[in-house]
Amino acid sequence: MTIKEEYAIVLDFLPNGYPFDTRPSHKKTAIVQAIGENHFILLELVPKRELPLQAQDRVYIGDDKREKIHHINGKLAIDKLTETAKKEMEVAIDVLVGKNEQRFVDFFNKAPPLSTRMHSLELIPGLGKKRMWEIIEARETEPFKSFADLKARIPLMPEPKKAIIKRILEELVGKEKHYLFTGQ
Repeated sequence: MTIKEEYAIVLDFLPNGYPFDTRPSHKKTAIVQAIGENHFILLELVPKRELPLQAQDRVYIGDDKREKIHHINGKLAIDKLTETAKKEMEVAIDVLVGKNEQRFVDFFNKAPPLSTRMHSLELIPGLGKKRMWEIIEARETEPFKSFADLKARIPLMPEPKKAIIKRILEELVGKEKHYLFTGQ
């Protein structure tokens, strides 16, 4: 199953293409480095001509008519991101996690075990077996309503939003065995 994004957040706009591209300037195309809104897929996009874009712009990349993006070149490896894109990526992920807080709170409410020895909650940075059991017991009493509720009910819980962001960044680097939030 191919995971598709409907919207992406612009991380960097290169109006003259990549600086290392040795082709003559009339053959270069503008490039947009972006991150998908739902699955955090890193993408290389080609914008429509003469259309300037800025970091953190939200652009439609779905199957219907696109106003700002001409086409999608494909997935982009994290090591191909420009320095600007890398900095903007953390900002974009922070904003997206904040906007979709309920999605991530639901993860804490519904996360299943991966095996008899490992639980998906343990994959969140800063959570060990002790916190995992505290979360499982607390969610059986009443589901968590927000990151603040989670933090208030679980003593010594690391900041949930920051832990989720850290996990997403780890998944984007690609050294993970299990992917919880990204469409790698």
